[in-house]
Amino acid sequence: MKLKYIIYAFFALISLEAISKPIKNRKPNFIIIYTDDLGYGDIGTFGNPVIQTPNLDRMASEGQKWTNFYVASNVCTPSRAALMTGKLPVRIGMESYKRRVLFPDSKGGLPESELTMAEILKMNNYQTALVGKWHLGHLPQFAPNNNGFDYYFGIPYSNDMDRAKGLTYESMFNPKIEDYNVPLMRNSEIIERPADQNKITKRYTEESIAFIKKNKDKPFFLYLAHSMPHMPLFAGKDFKGKSKRGLYGDVIEELDWSVGQVLKSLKDLHIDENTYVIFTSDNGPWKLFKEQGGSSGLLFGAKGTSYEGGMRVPFIVWSPKNLKPKVEMKMGSTLDLLPTLCSIANISIPPNVVTDGYDLSPLMVHNKDINPRNEMFFYHATDLFAARLGDYKLYYLKNNPIGYPEKIEKLEKPVLFNLSIDPSEQYDISKNNEKIINEINELVMKHKASVKAVKNNLED
Repeated sequence: MKLKYIIYAFFALISLEAISKPIKNRKPNFIIIYTDDLGYGDIGTFGNPVIQTPNLDRMASEGQKWTNFYVASNVCTPSRAALMTGKLPVRIGMESYKRRVLFPDSKGGLPESELTMAEILKMNNYQTALVGKWHLGHLPQFAPNNNGFDYYFGIPYSNDMDRAKGLTYESMFNPKIEDYNVPLMRNSEIIERPADQNKITKRYTEESIAFIKKNKDKPFFLYLAHSMPHMPLFAGKDFKGKSKRGLYGDVIEELDWSVGQVLKSLKDLHIDENTYVIFTSDNGPWKLFKEQGGSSGLLFGAKGTSYEGGMRVPFIVWSPKNLKPKVEMKMGSTLDLLPTLCSIANISIPPNVVTDGYDLSPLMVHNKDINPRNEMFFYHATDLFAARLGDYKLYYLKNNPIGYPEKIEKLEKPVLFNLSIDPSEQYDISKNNEKIINEINELVMKHKASVKAVKNNLED
């Protein structure tokens, strides 16, 4: 057992209500659906003109669509570390230039000292499950079951890893299952290798619904972390060849079907009114792969960059009877989900757990006209790439807007954009806005002073 469990165990005492209480007296259920490399412009409600996503569109119309929502990193591993801990990944050694993400031969992972969202909820009598991609360390000490999840079904890292020797870039466009020896796991057991990725979205969906049904009478947290639409793309037989957008569209439309199945199960079990469902992505689209990559819509940049297209993601939250439907234009981040969900569930975060997140529940649930998050820091590995304050985003570095290969260079002078007027980041307004630049620079100085050097967990 982790030492942190012993230290924080007493916090479970604050939530000892019987699990058999009527649903209206129970803590709410939480489901986070986290897609992999889905871009800002890849679903209907965020502007895609050809990919059909009726379930997500309905989810947005019945719930809330947030248009200024950010992840904390532009690639997989650090983004997921931030979601789980509420901390900027640079604070916990989960950002690096040497290795941007964890690989099958990596020896590191999410620091064992960190308390995850799942651990906090589990301490408060939640049943917890991860279905899908983990990517925070494949060794036993870093595994989901050692980070607060009662149940795990999925793959330990990205679906393009453990690839066959000599595999070329071009082969990614016509992939074979046997080219990627990725294990499919149930808890600590490998049940299939290589994972049949043509069936993986369907299997994730089935496992998720089984967990929901099993725990319908208890508060639960389900983290459904789809491994699609990360390249290489695989779609189920019922979806392949159906979308006007080609294979990428097939994959997105299957993900939309999965969302619909999850929402239907909640309604069939009559627990939809006590459940919050969140849909988002871990970073922007992988434009390196052209038509088999996604779209960042009107945003500039892509996965692997800290431009808007790399870190602003679609975000939808749905909960009948609990949320007023709206389009929310104020800022939010996956960093905020840990404190927000704890607040909604009336759970106290241990006092020595300090996050970079804000409690968004006053804005999200109680409709107060406030802006808990008014700033955002954009890192590329361990360097601060840009900072946003209010509507203004100031850049200190530049990069290849496609992200791969990266080309990080220091700007001769910072450039400034008003994202409210210019979300595509086309018009530098730094010349006549010295006051705003000074305000952001002062904010950045204070922020940098708070970031201490820590052991890097990605470089081993």
